[in-house]
Amino acid sequence: MRGPRVSDVVPRGHHKDARRAERRARVQVREIAGTGVQVSEVGFGVWTLAAGWWGDHSDDEAAAMLHRAVDLGVTFMDTADTYGQGRGETLMAHAFPGSARDRITIGAKFGYDWQARDASDAGHREAPHRFDVPFLEASLDASLRRLGTDRIDFYQMHNPRMAQLLDDEVWSFVDRAVRAGKVRSVGVALGPAIGWEAEGLYAIESLPIHGVQMIYNALELDPGRALIAAAERKYKSLLVRVPHSSGMLEGRYTLDTVFPEHDHRRHRPHSWLVEGIQKIEQLRFLEQENGCTLGQAAIQFILRSPSVVSVLPNMYDVAQLEEFAAASSATPVTDAQAATIERLFASNYGLPVEVAR
Repeated sequence: MRGPRVSDVVPRGHHKDARRAERRARVQVREIAGTGVQVSEVGFGVWTLAAGWWGDHSDDEAAAMLHRAVDLGVTFMDTADTYGQGRGETLMAHAFPGSARDRITIGAKFGYDWQARDASDAGHREAPHRFDVPFLEASLDASLRRLGTDRIDFYQMHNPRMAQLLDDEVWSFVDRAVRAGKVRSVGVALGPAIGWEAEGLYAIESLPIHGVQMIYNALELDPGRALIAAAERKYKSLLVRVPHSSGMLEGRYTLDTVFPEHDHRRHRPHSWLVEGIQKIEQLRFLEQENGCTLGQAAIQFILRSPSVVSVLPNMYDVAQLEEFAAASSATPVTDAQAATIERLFASNYGLPVEVAR
């Protein structure tokens, strides 16, 4: 269902004031370095609506979430052809048909031959990569058709290995796509899991790209710190996903939390939950000192870096969307607070080394 409008939840006579307050609190925008492409500081990772791992959303329910996001200023939508076997792109065309597409900035990805995989085996298993130029050209055109647009604002090589980053033919294809007007800016999305420092550093320092998407958060500072330093040296932009460390930094888990059957966190050892809760309790000072939720402070911690242009939290209901959108206008994390987070991380939050993941 569509999230509540201001008029649904504010008494009659006060809705105009609420709307003015909402406009003041709209998510701020930053520019992907040297491109003119503006992205909202808080973006929407469309995987939560398309992949089926965070609950089922009909096309209309997904569109309602995306419309509410735009109302709040969350205008950068990051998706990929592989999310939901193409659904991550067709949802965008459904939600923003025709000229409505101009209300948003679209991030998309390339490099997986997801159609070669049996749909019944799509789950969490990685699809095979494919980077031959005819396949890439066909994939780009297919993405544009599914998205219902003539251009992609930020086109990212999806979870590449080093050998693929070194393939000059890939970057010649990308250059042609940019010159043809089909792509406005280019990047590399690292993954699927955290890591890939060597690939990230090579992409930032040596490739003709504008930005890198990575995993980074207050509980998982590396390799993000090295990539941030490189991005600042090379004037490249960063986009950050998993800012809440698989939901841990939202601050809502308890020792009794049970994850749904389809949820990847269900398959983690119980020690991950125990350790994470012990760690986040030491970060509660951010809520108290900054007057915001832990989830909002976690986003502000990442936005401290000027090279970070957008943070992509997992958002799968309206309450999360509104909380995380408001993070853009929350109290910034101070240098002293960030130094405390660094010290806690260096000491593994005081936990025995053998407990650490």
